[in-house]
Amino acid sequence: MYKIFIRPLLFCFDPEKVHYFTFSAIRFLNKIPGFSGLFQSLYEVKDARLEREVFGIKFKNPVGLAAGFDKDAKLYQELSNFGFGFIEIGTLTPIGQEGNPKKRLFRLKEDNAIINRMGFNNGGVKEAVERLKKNKGVLIGGNIGKNKVTPNEEAVKDYEICFEALFPYVDYFVVNVSSPNTPNLRELQDKKPLTELLQTLQDKNNTKPKQKPILLKIAPDLTDEQLLDIIDIVNETKIAGVIATNTTISREGLQSENKSEMGGLSGKPLTKRSTEVIRFLSEKSNKSFPIIGVGGIHTAEDAIEKLNAGASLVQLYTGFIYEGPALVKAINKKILENS
Repeated sequence: MYKIFIRPLLFCFDPEKVHYFTFSAIRFLNKIPGFSGLFQSLYEVKDARLEREVFGIKFKNPVGLAAGFDKDAKLYQELSNFGFGFIEIGTLTPIGQEGNPKKRLFRLKEDNAIINRMGFNNGGVKEAVERLKKNKGVLIGGNIGKNKVTPNEEAVKDYEICFEALFPYVDYFVVNVSSPNTPNLRELQDKKPLTELLQTLQDKNNTKPKQKPILLKIAPDLTDEQLLDIIDIVNETKIAGVIATNTTISREGLQSENKSEMGGLSGKPLTKRSTEVIRFLSEKSNKSFPIIGVGGIHTAEDAIEKLNAGASLVQLYTGFIYEGPALVKAINKKILENS
């Protein structure tokens, strides 16, 4: 139904406006008595064989929603009704910011892809915290970043602010230094600044009565040498794991007319590269830390490939937009078939 009727209609309009319209529609429908249960009955797959314990957290299933979809924690409760095992909010920054000028979100229909240059648009971490206080049992990841105006030399402070504010309300953290849409942010992926950032957060984590897992989200554009550095950094700082991967700046093999738009590319063109990164990290680290696989998952088979490559969990974003919530169910059913 989604791909035949709903998607063609939504794809007639500006993608960012459609995003907000869809949010309003999902929220409205979930307020109608019985609709939350209807969505759950349509899309949830309940089976003990889907449960995963990863970095000390029990997930009811291994399929999550990636950061960027519910940046401000406005719809995590309703989105969980589509069968996700966990929802990642953000990227959040200490102070709310508008992000980059519009137009900043583009569909590449011929490529089953999206280019975005949103620029960490969000209302700030304090507003998100107020919404998270109302959480009713949804497993939440908190994706954190720095404000655009904060120089890299002071970036650690921004991550610390978000870490402290979110700590009581999220189940795990994701340090985002890999978005291509905040100027110079990816420079923080270099070994020295990244080690300092992660060690600072881990030190803060270790002062808590109960620590929370910290993960690092990396770009698919890193070289093998840089990926080996990532393995060293994870082992040195003892963070919980890695999310592979964020969007890419590559435009190789694209067919769509608007392929040259600036920003990060997500969707089907990323399928192969993100899986390569997962396999490289898993093999070269001797599976010494968990990996969440994300990037170009448009079919159940795409998800299985990432799990077989070494991912413990997977996340959807662009695939969820193109394929609809039935994809979540299809992946979970395929996992059961292979179990």
